[in-house]
Amino acid sequence: MYNILVCDDERDIRNALRIYLTGEGYNVLEAENGREAVAYIETQQVHLVLMDIMMPMMDGMSATAKIRELSNVPVILLTAKSEDTDKILGLTVGADDYITKPFNPLEVIARVKAQLRRYAHLGGMKKTPDALTVGDISMDDNAKQVTLNGEPVQLTPTEYDVLKLLMENPGKVYSSRDIYRTIWHDAPMGAENTIAVHIRHLREKLEIDPSNPRYLKVVWGQGYKLEGK
Repeated sequence: MYNILVCDDERDIRNALRIYLTGEGYNVLEAENGREAVAYIETQQVHLVLMDIMMPMMDGMSATAKIRELSNVPVILLTAKSEDTDKILGLTVGADDYITKPFNPLEVIARVKAQLRRYAHLGGMKKTPDALTVGDISMDDNAKQVTLNGEPVQLTPTEYDVLKLLMENPGKVYSSRDIYRTIWHDAPMGAENTIAVHIRHLREKLEIDPSNPRYLKVVWGQGYKLEGK
């Protein structure tokens, strides 16, 4: 059974999410602020976090950044704000997805299931060799590990899937919409900003000079590709 951590300072929101999630067979843990959420990550097995942004003591952005220091567990942000800047900031600090309040319960469940599938690496992508290598980047899909020059690189589940897609076909250009459809299995709304943030994170982790990347290239007006030179 998957453990889903719901972090929101509003009891009604936590109660509603608990009803939706337990109805799908998930075990629900609850936190009222970011500090409690981080404590759960440090002490218990959590498979996914639904994180509100605006909370006392420690907000969702700060909590997500702290969680990323401890775990690669998927984090979906819950926000009452709809501005793109908030969504991009959330992705920048390490969130995997976001849902804007008021939310549709069916959307919440669909996004939770999609993130858990990626976290467990169950389906959703075509079968590939267990080991992929492009230049000095290697991916062991059995161990779910990425190395650069033999040194482990810590990626979030979403970053891992974006990299895996590009490593499957080095040199092939994927548009932001193509990447979003393949990985999120959803309509590519806001795909350009979302994918740009994840590509930036990958460059920061894999490139010596992220501003002049060796591997993760942009093809202006078309998309992204992975080169092995």
